[in-house]
Amino acid sequence: MPSSDPLPPKESALFRKLMKCYEMKQYKNGLKLAKQILSNPKYTEHGETLAMKGLTLNGLGRREEAYKYVRLGLRNDLRSHVCWHVYGLLQRSDKKYDEAIKCYRNALKCEKDNLQILKDLSLLQIQMRDLEGYKETRHHLFKLRPSQHASWIGFAMSYHLLGDLEMANSILEAFNQSQTSIEPNDYRHSELLLYQNQILVEAANYQRALEHLVKYENQIVDKLAIQETMGDLYIKLEQHSKAVPIFEGLIRRNPENTFYYSQYFLAKEISSPEDKLAVYKKFQEIYPRAMCPKRLPLDDVTGEVFRLVVDDYLRRGLRKGVPPLFVNVRSLHSDPGKTKIIEDLMLQYYENLTRSGHFSRDDADKNLPVEPASAIVWTMLFLAQHYDYKRETDKALDYINAAIEHTPTLIELFIAKGRIYKHAGDPIEAYIWLDEAQSMDTADRYINSKCAKYMLRANLVKEAEEICGKFTREGVSPMENLNEMQCMWFQTECALAYQRMERWGDALKKCHEIDRHFSEIIEDQFDFHTYCMRKMTMRAYVGLLRLEDVLRCHPFYFKAAKCAIEVYIRLYDKPLKSEERIEEIDTENLPPSELKKLRSKQRKAKKKAELESAQAAQAQIKREQHQKSKQQANQDADPEAPQLDELIPEKLERPEDALEKAIDFLKPLQQLAKDRIETHLLAFEVYSRKNKILLMIQSIKRALALDVEHPQVQRCILRLIQVLPQLTNELNASVRVVVDKALKGLIGTKSAQQLNNELIDKFGFSVKHLYECARTMYELDGKRQEEAIQLIISFDVNKLELEDATKIYESLRTGDFGKCEEALKSYKEVCQKRFKYARLFCDNVDNATTATATTNATTIIKENATENHVENQVSSDL
Repeated sequence: MPSSDPLPPKESALFRKLMKCYEMKQYKNGLKLAKQILSNPKYTEHGETLAMKGLTLNGLGRREEAYKYVRLGLRNDLRSHVCWHVYGLLQRSDKKYDEAIKCYRNALKCEKDNLQILKDLSLLQIQMRDLEGYKETRHHLFKLRPSQHASWIGFAMSYHLLGDLEMANSILEAFNQSQTSIEPNDYRHSELLLYQNQILVEAANYQRALEHLVKYENQIVDKLAIQETMGDLYIKLEQHSKAVPIFEGLIRRNPENTFYYSQYFLAKEISSPEDKLAVYKKFQEIYPRAMCPKRLPLDDVTGEVFRLVVDDYLRRGLRKGVPPLFVNVRSLHSDPGKTKIIEDLMLQYYENLTRSGHFSRDDADKNLPVEPASAIVWTMLFLAQHYDYKRETDKALDYINAAIEHTPTLIELFIAKGRIYKHAGDPIEAYIWLDEAQSMDTADRYINSKCAKYMLRANLVKEAEEICGKFTREGVSPMENLNEMQCMWFQTECALAYQRMERWGDALKKCHEIDRHFSEIIEDQFDFHTYCMRKMTMRAYVGLLRLEDVLRCHPFYFKAAKCAIEVYIRLYDKPLKSEERIEEIDTENLPPSELKKLRSKQRKAKKKAELESAQAAQAQIKREQHQKSKQQANQDADPEAPQLDELIPEKLERPEDALEKAIDFLKPLQQLAKDRIETHLLAFEVYSRKNKILLMIQSIKRALALDVEHPQVQRCILRLIQVLPQLTNELNASVRVVVDKALKGLIGTKSAQQLNNELIDKFGFSVKHLYECARTMYELDGKRQEEAIQLIISFDVNKLELEDATKIYESLRTGDFGKCEEALKSYKEVCQKRFKYARLFCDNVDNATTATATTNATTIIKENATENHVENQVSSDL
């Protein structure tokens, strides 16, 4: 396009070479060319050349100079689309997408039909999910270049993402009709047809989607997608007889896909467990090596039929020695009847294998071949896992010890024993057994990672880092390499370990690292906007966009965000001081012995401070050197990547506004994890400290919508009532009306004391509710301390879970109920009898170790449910 400030032919040719050098990343040559143009006295202030010089400097990593020259060029030629475009590219390289969009729009005011600027603008709009703006830009590109495939596809996708499915289908249909010649096995055309079919399905036009598939079946390369989609459409159109042979063929193709079986039953209109079992038996005969037809019936059948089916399944697994056998059937333990049947069968197997080497007496009477010698070991392992799941630790340890004595070389036994101790509340003993397991096979990455995880749960961060160092890149510290590889399970466990050890800065550093990983994943989608359009992988591209929209609802992010919010709340409640305050002590009136102790204590504190200062200075020097080398490496790898601030624990643990930092982590959870009650409980904790009464009420209402009887939600209501008189005086009349109306719907006219008493009467069977009510009782009236403590410690200890006992003990120990040493001591003795393996309640553990593992038990118990779900999911996928 013609320039607003044109150059003469010689300089114009140099400028074109300059642009080509930038495109080919020949930045040094580009600078020489820019220098030649600017050396001409008439063009020393040529705006476009100055802007291109700045862009070239940015490619060399010289950001400050780049901004200086680009802004200077823009100032000299405000009407140049090149200058605005270059400024937008510079902003885009710094991830300032909103600013870059403004620059592109200004460039288009000067040159409205510039293809390159329109393409760059469309990329930023889809990245920022400005779908209306994206539609307008793609429409403009479509009008300028109607012959290009990408113009049609981008235009159709803009309507698809906005939800106008009919228009999107019309555009794609018109594009298909305009195609004159199609090569055989054209994968890109095939993907385009499947994408169009996906749009029809999402629009619920099932008949049209089916007709479309039949019409273009010969042109579609992905035959599996045809079969799966066509079978699903036949079911939705209630043409079940046509769907049956399709899913029979799909099961023949992959008999381990559980989705095919569920679709097959819908096609056959089979719903009764007996009919399903008959079908599964037929598939077992056809596919004898497949596991799905053997495992899936266990979810449907009950009673004696279940006993027969599970008996065959368990025998097969024990005979072959399947390590995840218990994991495969663990989901069945939600049914007490099925749990009893499995337990009876396993005890029968153990007894008969010990006596005769058979699974049952009938097998022995019939003189059937003896079972493999390993069957007894796998049986004992299964029983140990079964009793561990029921939290009968003594029985679990008996069986696992017997199994280890029988076969001391089987690594799975040591892992299971470590897991038993973990569930029993002893993370130290758990990691010891995992360490023993990994020492038996140091080349196994899974066991290495599992051992590191157990070490972190025992707060042994340095040891876990060394263990992981066996599989990380040489020449780089394991912690740094794990961060580069985005190993988020390790960083999450590190953050929780640091939180337990009250190393707040280190915990926040890990949380921020995980947050940056998610930001990088979101940024990485930028490369796919053009790639997927060019390769026509539209279905995968739409899936990517939808995944990125909800990325931060991932469990890794939730766990890190929750940890960060809790730490920031702690730092707000008890902020760390930059310098320790020296207490003024009257040394003149101290006795000589006390004065001597004081002087000794001061000398030790001074030496310790000097040592810590020297170590901090040395660490700072190393950190600066490492950061410098890292920045250099980043510039060599990607000069245009923006430099992130270094995460220094000492700075992180002294934030200027802790609550605002917490809100930064909270907002993604409120948007994407609104179905988790912890999100709204955390929101209440943050907003209560900011005295935002409307947001406090909003958090409570959202939590009540998820669980009306949750104990912490009820306590939030009581806390709101307590602080209400202090806050209502500061509200204006309109807000006060809204607050009064909301509170009337929540509690009516009851006082906090009345509501608390009602909760005690209503939920006297739940220790979780009693604990929250006891805390409120003590806060409302400090004289009722003894009554509040008795309310929770008098609860039947046999009904307690380790998580609840740990929480109550910690609350008594940290002073939530004031000074109560006698109650704490008696409660510890009671818990010691109930949970004799829990390290928290043991007297023979040194104070340092106990302090390390104090709050560990609670975290581990909470995470067991998640871990069990993940293992179940992995098992079902296998």
